[in-house]
Amino acid sequence: ARKASKVILLDANEYALYSIKNEIENLLPETELHAVLGSVTNQRRIAEICKAFAVDTVYHAAAYKHVPLVEENPFEGVFNNIIGTQACVQAAIDAEVETFVLISTDKAVRPTNIMGATKRFAEMILQSLSDKDDIKNKTRITMVRFGNVIGSSGSAIPLFQQQIKEGGPVTVTHSEVIRYFMSIPEAAELVIQAGAMGKGGDVFVLDMGEPIKIHDLAKRLISLSGMELKDKDNPEGDIEIIFTGLRPGEKLYEELLIGDNVSTTEHKRILRAEEDFLNSEELEKYLIQLKKAEKEGDVVALKEILREAVSGFTPENEIVDVVYQQKN
Repeated sequence: ARKASKVILLDANEYALYSIKNEIENLLPETELHAVLGSVTNQRRIAEICKAFAVDTVYHAAAYKHVPLVEENPFEGVFNNIIGTQACVQAAIDAEVETFVLISTDKAVRPTNIMGATKRFAEMILQSLSDKDDIKNKTRITMVRFGNVIGSSGSAIPLFQQQIKEGGPVTVTHSEVIRYFMSIPEAAELVIQAGAMGKGGDVFVLDMGEPIKIHDLAKRLISLSGMELKDKDNPEGDIEIIFTGLRPGEKLYEELLIGDNVSTTEHKRILRAEEDFLNSEELEKYLIQLKKAEKEGDVVALKEILREAVSGFTPENEIVDVVYQQKN
């Protein structure tokens, strides 16, 4: 396999950048590695980096992705996930980067939360750009959607392990909630393969296997820790599971596809979704409206704009934006 001649890590989080740099240096001491601090919303900085290092491929994974937190800070979600993606892809096109891969999410499908809606909006920006011949021939733009990655930041498993270590209880939102899981190496490998397959404007969906009931996952982790589940059948057990209720924007089931237009690819675990999208003029109109809503701190308008732009988006009725609540 060909190795990357240079790896440029870009992050706005200084500690995360420091940690990943150390980890890679220990694993691959012979790789030319550069750690760059910067924000994806700073288009000039991203373009400068792409040009300076003559970057061939960009994997754009920077997003606020924690559903309840984005629900509580919606404008930051819009700024980072939508405007940040637009800035990065524009920078990549200007720097004549060959391939741009957006890491998307199953939550972009018929979203029930602002996070998912911002990711679908970001996908549509990329789809509309790769619809233009002059761009398509310069930069191949690909999107890859998948579910939860075990051990990624904010993942349920480290939280459960922490709760077990502290003697419980383990908190599960709902007894029936299911999620798709995949390991970090699996996700990374499939993303790289899908990125290499794209012709431009492709939306790929990774086959996540069978979904797992979070309740079962919690039970399994308790027994793997050598503890016993404490419940009505076993009141002498060690660790109890309590149900805390779904949080704003969360749904019981994740879906991986919009509509049913999905086709296979040469890789059995990578599928291709055929998606409708808006043209760049329509998207530009919505972007102007989003920026205006942000200036005015108007969360109601923000949700309405996303509802119009993103097909199938059914937002929560209640507004949980923390700043909005303080002001009202």
